[in-house]
Amino acid sequence: MVLTKMGRVGAGVVLAAVMLACALGVRADGSDHKYKEGDHVPLYANKVGPFHNPSETYRYYDLPFCAPEHPKDKKEALGEVLNGDRLVDAPYELNFKEDKKSEILCKKTLTKEQVAKLRDAVAKDYYFQMYYDDLPLWGFLGKLDKDREQGDAKYLLFKHIHFDIMYNNDRVIEINVQTDPNMAVDITENKEMPVEFSYSVAWKKTDIPFEKRMEKYSKSSSMPQHLEIHWFSIINSCVTVLLLTGFLATILMRVLKNDFIKYSHEDESLEDQEETGWKYIHGDVFRFPQQKSLFAAIIGSGAQLLALAIFIFLLAIVGVFYPYNRGALFTALVVIYALTSGIAGYTATSFYLQLEGTNWVRNLILTGCLFCGPLFLTFSFLNTVAIAYSATAALPFGTIIVIILIWALVTSPLLVLGGIAGKNSNTEFQAPCRTTKYPREIPQLPWYRSTIPQMAMAGFLPFSAIYIELYYIFASIWGHKIYTIYSILFIVFIILIIVTAFVTVALTYFQLAVEDHEWWWRSVLCGGSTGIFIFFYCIYYYHARSDMSGFMQTSFFFGYMTCVCYGFFLMLGTVGFRASLLFVRHIYRSIKCE
Repeated sequence: MVLTKMGRVGAGVVLAAVMLACALGVRADGSDHKYKEGDHVPLYANKVGPFHNPSETYRYYDLPFCAPEHPKDKKEALGEVLNGDRLVDAPYELNFKEDKKSEILCKKTLTKEQVAKLRDAVAKDYYFQMYYDDLPLWGFLGKLDKDREQGDAKYLLFKHIHFDIMYNNDRVIEINVQTDPNMAVDITENKEMPVEFSYSVAWKKTDIPFEKRMEKYSKSSSMPQHLEIHWFSIINSCVTVLLLTGFLATILMRVLKNDFIKYSHEDESLEDQEETGWKYIHGDVFRFPQQKSLFAAIIGSGAQLLALAIFIFLLAIVGVFYPYNRGALFTALVVIYALTSGIAGYTATSFYLQLEGTNWVRNLILTGCLFCGPLFLTFSFLNTVAIAYSATAALPFGTIIVIILIWALVTSPLLVLGGIAGKNSNTEFQAPCRTTKYPREIPQLPWYRSTIPQMAMAGFLPFSAIYIELYYIFASIWGHKIYTIYSILFIVFIILIIVTAFVTVALTYFQLAVEDHEWWWRSVLCGGSTGIFIFFYCIYYYHARSDMSGFMQTSFFFGYMTCVCYGFFLMLGTVGFRASLLFVRHIYRSIKCE
């Protein structure tokens, strides 16, 4: 009865997650994107920042640009704020189908401080981002012109911007920005200087339909050379799975078959022989692990993160996260994580009570804090850094209050309800063999059978199945490339789960075969070790594959990637343990335990 109720609750959570994530992720500004000639088309300036530091962005008007008399901030959804978007009215007038040859934007005299600020921005390769009718556009502020012969450098500030806009009937289809180095002002010297900023607009007709105007931004990840690499990644992963499956089918199953035949001959006298093998630890193999509360909390949190990942992939496959749907992914992450907290509560509490735990309330609190606690501490530190830098990554006080309310009014109640349902489930731990009163002594084993070498072996194969795809994901999150091939990513994710389960099962068997019955924690550590490999890849990517620099960007990269790797550790550790538990129960049901 309780399980049925939990199933209904789970279905409700799924439906609510999909509906709410879609509602919050897909922007609805009330506009039908249809215009008549001369109509005002909304243009918002978003942010500026160093091109190679995607997290280090600032408000557009933090630099001395031309500004309207009363610029208004655009109201933004939760995900947009989390993404660091701070949209404000831009000074340019790009009315529908109105060409402009050279329109003066403003004339202003830059002070020494403003010139120094702009020169620093040009030196750091600053770019700006805007949105025109919800279409993104970018441009660089200036150019660093180096003289190879004399070794001097000129800092050029672009003072003219040209907009190329394409339209189809009454809709805007595409917009591009061009800057002319010949119309730039030299700001190398630290002195006051008058600057006249201007812009021009050219409208062109196109046959591209409105429904396909976003395809331009996803073409880069779907180009033939990139698709070949993605499919190579898939083939590489599939070969890994096939080799692993073949190994388990031919070697492991043959060994198990021989073991079953050997252990089934009970009529033969084995009193004079020394007992060896996994059968002879049947009285210890289901002995509950130490730190039951922490163990159950890991399993509960891992189950929640696995559900979160699956729901996010489902939303991605149905097209919610199309390119530059601002904040959709962050909104979905927050909402679905809150709605799936009941899964963590139910799984952790029911399993904790199966392990004969007594203080289920403390276990529930530990479950709620196991992932959120480190994430909150990391966020607090990084938000303080962003405030010190006056960056857009610093969340406003109101947004922090909203997140706290979501945690207090949605996450925590659902966690408690899941815990209560788990407590009332009254499920018992199904052990095929009785556990002896005193634990059997574990024989001395070679060094390569200790925990750390086993974790290294367990994490390498799953990581090798995903490392090619990791580069594209990192280049999308910590760069300016776009990732849209979610179906391939989902296949790689499924392969990751399968390989993790297979590897952990194989290592668990080898551990039991040498009469080491402390497999509970080992299966979690081996399964989750892929998260450690991903963290080492983060270090490699930062130093070898990116140009990120500075304290803020380094803090954001390693801070949030550490949390992501920790989440992978919990999720894959849960997968490894569940697979090992199924395997261990199966083999011990197949023999007669005294």
